[in-house]
Amino acid sequence: MPDSISQMTPLLPEQAEDLQDLALKVVQGSASLGTRQHPVTLRTLRELLRVINSYYSNLIEGHNTHPHDIVRAMQQQYDAEPAKRNLQLESVAHISVQRQMELLLQEEAPPNIAGQEFLCSLHRDFFKLLPEELQIMTNPDTGQESRVIPGELRTQPVRIGQHQPPGHDSLDAFMGRFGESYAPERHHGAGKLVAAAAAHHRLMWIHPFLDGNGRVARLFTEAYLHRIPVHGFGLWSVSRGLARRNDDYKAALTWADAPRRNDLDGRGNLSNEGLIKFCRFFLEVCLDQVEYMNSLLQLDGLVERVRSYVQLRGTAMIPNPPGMDNLRLEAGRMLQEVLLRGESPRGAVIEASGLKERTGRNLLAQLVAEGLLISDTPKGDVRIGFPIHAAGWFFPELYPVLSR
Repeated sequence: MPDSISQMTPLLPEQAEDLQDLALKVVQGSASLGTRQHPVTLRTLRELLRVINSYYSNLIEGHNTHPHDIVRAMQQQYDAEPAKRNLQLESVAHISVQRQMELLLQEEAPPNIAGQEFLCSLHRDFFKLLPEELQIMTNPDTGQESRVIPGELRTQPVRIGQHQPPGHDSLDAFMGRFGESYAPERHHGAGKLVAAAAAHHRLMWIHPFLDGNGRVARLFTEAYLHRIPVHGFGLWSVSRGLARRNDDYKAALTWADAPRRNDLDGRGNLSNEGLIKFCRFFLEVCLDQVEYMNSLLQLDGLVERVRSYVQLRGTAMIPNPPGMDNLRLEAGRMLQEVLLRGESPRGAVIEASGLKERTGRNLLAQLVAEGLLISDTPKGDVRIGFPIHAAGWFFPELYPVLSR
């Protein structure tokens, strides 16, 4: 069992210049996302992606709570079955913590996001929102149940597969070294993103909490990319990429857990080659997600998919949301008007439809009722919405579309 903080070395991959090049591609590609759509549209998209992050983070844990059910939970509509309700509560907790975390990072003097205090706060804020049933950890070998104390480091030894994390008595020392080594201000340029990748693994390797380590590591990584900052982050999801390659993700974590093999495998206690492999995998996942969202946010393509959705709704080839009618084809012109402008007066949207005033008002009211258009006031300007029943058609493969 590791008891010396030197056993966590190397803290960064050594002799891996190609990782810097890969990280730079991620940074540049992510920055370009902010130019693809109007800023108002992108703000709405970020709200949707918090739901998507929650869905995929849950999926990595083996909890499949569909985005439809997550949105229902956000509207206080919970499943009657206790197990499904608990997983809905888990999803809402994740979204709540992510939103609070993002607000904290906007403050003038944000905390050291690699520090023990911040990491424990993520754990505390998440677990205190969970139902009691999800605050119990069962030892897979002994069947013994232990209660997870929100925000507290574990007080007992654990074993994760073949990996033996540091003993609980030495966690403070490991967390101190972690906080000092991975504080974002200690790193520069694209190297900050390489540090984020390495820190993701090393936090999982320390396994500081009795349960919830993967969840905290992913929230921490979100915080790190916001803090660097990677411009455009929030318009793509690390968790989506990791979940879609979950087996590869777990294998990559195992590579980086491995001890140093020989004199050619770095100078630390752990395998430098294994850490390089993990960081390369992590950065490739990030780049894949950046390129995926770059393709989907091209304005012409998004307008075409929105209008195609309206057309399919008009012929009932896509099921209507509960209580809603088929959409008129003119709705496509309305949505296109708002996409092009970011935000539009209601009169301009009705005019763009080509319909008579009364008919146009009724169609506009339907779009607002469905969440395809959003307004802060009953008569105010409208902006595009991405309701969960339509967003999967606007952004293919963002999440599984329910057929019902």
